[in-house]
Amino acid sequence: MSLSSSILRKLPAARLSTAAVVAAMLGLAGCSQEKAEVVQEVVRPVKVVEIGEAQTTRQLDYSGSVRARTEMNLGFRIAGKVTERLVDIGQHVNEGDVLARVDPADYELSVKSAAASLDAAERQVETVDLARKRAEQLYAKNFAPKSQLDQARLTYDQAVATRDAARSTLAQAQNQVQYADLKASKNGIVTAISADVGQVVAAGTPVMTVAVDGEKEVSIAVPEMDIAGFKPGKEVKASFWSDEGLTLDGKVREVAGSADPQSRTFAVRVSLPNDPRVLLGMTANVQATVGNKTQLVSIPLTAMTEKDGKQIVWTVDRASDTVHPRPIKVANFTADGVTVADGLKQGDVVVAAGTQFMAENLKVKLSGDVQQSASAEDVATTSSLH
Repeated sequence: MSLSSSILRKLPAARLSTAAVVAAMLGLAGCSQEKAEVVQEVVRPVKVVEIGEAQTTRQLDYSGSVRARTEMNLGFRIAGKVTERLVDIGQHVNEGDVLARVDPADYELSVKSAAASLDAAERQVETVDLARKRAEQLYAKNFAPKSQLDQARLTYDQAVATRDAARSTLAQAQNQVQYADLKASKNGIVTAISADVGQVVAAGTPVMTVAVDGEKEVSIAVPEMDIAGFKPGKEVKASFWSDEGLTLDGKVREVAGSADPQSRTFAVRVSLPNDPRVLLGMTANVQATVGNKTQLVSIPLTAMTEKDGKQIVWTVDRASDTVHPRPIKVANFTADGVTVADGLKQGDVVVAAGTQFMAENLKVKLSGDVQQSASAEDVATTSSLH
């Protein structure tokens, strides 16, 4: 028999109910204390990755568009008002095809004027030629001084020179009439039209752009931090969004000598082999492999978080099965995750998911072996730890 039961039996009936309440409260307090004593520390299962060997190379990946190696900005060689446009964007043209015309009326008048000037010059040559021959006959018979003969010959030479100049002027005027037709100088595809019917254009103003048939290439823009990885002659891979199974071997043909003043990137041209599946304007992805100046490791994007304004990861201490924050230096972001330049080394175990639930010295449950990455290409291998 318990002490509380003995006390209840000895108490008067009036006090019995009060004593029962007190005894019950004492009993509940004892039970709560017993339950508190059996509460165990929470151990959270986590998903982790183990850092493998550092990467000795890295992939540079840039998108661009397919363009013709040669693009011609065509313009009229004379000024005038556009009266006809005979092609549209996307149309294939052949060498010699007329693409557009300007009004040739003024130039045709110039041809008539030049022809009349040439005719007058030729008549003048005939006149002074008769005078020269007459002077030669008189001089031969000693009826005229030699100075008169010299003057006649000089006048004839001047007339001949004037006639030759008139011929050149006529030829130039005839050429300008022909220049009223804008013709394609090579086979290609019209990719842009800058002037239309009714517009007055100056000589040399671009009216159309024609992409010349033949070799195609990809134009990409590379920032200065990666431009050293693109040298003329470097072999790269080109894939295309429109056809996932199409991958071609390309080669860097040209690298701009200076950065674009607006984007601060360098224009890089990558030549492609001839393939009928590659069309102008397609979006292409250029991949190049370059060496690392510093050893890099890769982790999933979900493994990185921020603390006190710094980028960190949570590493697992194998000895105590606890997690600890570690600051890292990010090199760049990739399609597969994050490339880390500093803060991690081979063998480190990093929490890959659920970083928002982590805290300093939090116990985690590691019930299985963490697989290490097999190669430098597969830097981090993900596994679930239960």
